[in-house]
Amino acid sequence: MATLHSCSLSSLHSFPSVTLKYSRTQARILRFNCRSSSDDKEDYLLDAPVSVGDGFSFSGGKYSDEPSPADEWLDKGKFVKAYPVSGTGEKAKDPIFGLTMGESSQASSDLFRWFCVESGSSNNSPILLIHGLPSQAYSYRKVLPMLENNYHAIALDWLGFGFSDKPQPKYGFDYTLDEYVASLESVINALTDKKVTLVVQGYFSAIAIKYASNHQEKLNGLILLNPPLTMNHAKLPSSLSVLSNFLLGEIFCQDPLRASDKTLLSCGPYQIKEDVAMVYRRPYLTSGSAGFALNAISKAMKKQLKGYVEDTRAILMDNNWSVQTIVCWGQRDRWLSFDGVEDFCKESKHRLVELPMVMTPFCCSFSWDSITNAEHCFRDEYHILEYAF
Repeated sequence: MATLHSCSLSSLHSFPSVTLKYSRTQARILRFNCRSSSDDKEDYLLDAPVSVGDGFSFSGGKYSDEPSPADEWLDKGKFVKAYPVSGTGEKAKDPIFGLTMGESSQASSDLFRWFCVESGSSNNSPILLIHGLPSQAYSYRKVLPMLENNYHAIALDWLGFGFSDKPQPKYGFDYTLDEYVASLESVINALTDKKVTLVVQGYFSAIAIKYASNHQEKLNGLILLNPPLTMNHAKLPSSLSVLSNFLLGEIFCQDPLRASDKTLLSCGPYQIKEDVAMVYRRPYLTSGSAGFALNAISKAMKKQLKGYVEDTRAILMDNNWSVQTIVCWGQRDRWLSFDGVEDFCKESKHRLVELPMVMTPFCCSFSWDSITNAEHCFRDEYHILEYAF
């Protein structure tokens, strides 16, 4: 087990083995020393050169000298530049104190950087795996190798999440849902010039639907995992809604355990291993920009979600909708429940199939023409809506 060499200043109660000391080694400079109580090793400075903190975040430093799962995931991916940076090019400042953010919190100067991980030959049909709120592309790490024989699979981080750019709101990107729709078009064009299949999870499904409605000719198909489809889904759950609150939301979004762990664990009954949780937690530990981005997208979702849900329903029920679409619901989702979906099926005259509990996280032999293999697809009890044309 790795020895802890860093700490979160906002959540010291979660690390009882850490002793925090203060020393003034230079005039007007406050340095934070952090020592493990388990050994007599030399103090580790949170503001030392090896720290990846941005000057505003609640933590820097490192947890181990060994490569972490996040480091290994980063090594597997690449950055793609897409969607122009708007604004004046002024250095981003935090919205609370007005302090200039560190370099890791500054946006690119021309186009935003999107992090993505690929598997399979580029000669295969592309399938784009898009995570939900507030997740990362890392959630598809076990899906990618299952698809590589038949597809060119690409998992990406949205702007504001994972390793992608996290521009400060009002400094090039404001995290509105309309901006996300436009940026999705840009990154898809940067990734491939072929027709693509989109797999989208949760609240970000509404953004993919809006994009798809204007670009049906560019899509082979669309798979939506627990999308916001009924009016019961038009309101954010309390664990997300609180992140949009004035002042309190800013504070919660800067607490890695509140922004990442508590939020992810509240959406379902499953537990997360610590090494996996650390990957999702890392952006909030290393940069204040991740928290500001989460606060901004939570505000935008709270304001715009109802309209996007109404648009989603209208688009999927439109007679002109020609994209082959499958919508899936896990019965244990606490945020986007199955309530109201059966009524939607009756109203829209779409087929509803109920599957028993199954074992595998994703089906790599999926066929649009049949769902006979669907019982091998999902690790939950799922309902599947099939839009066949």
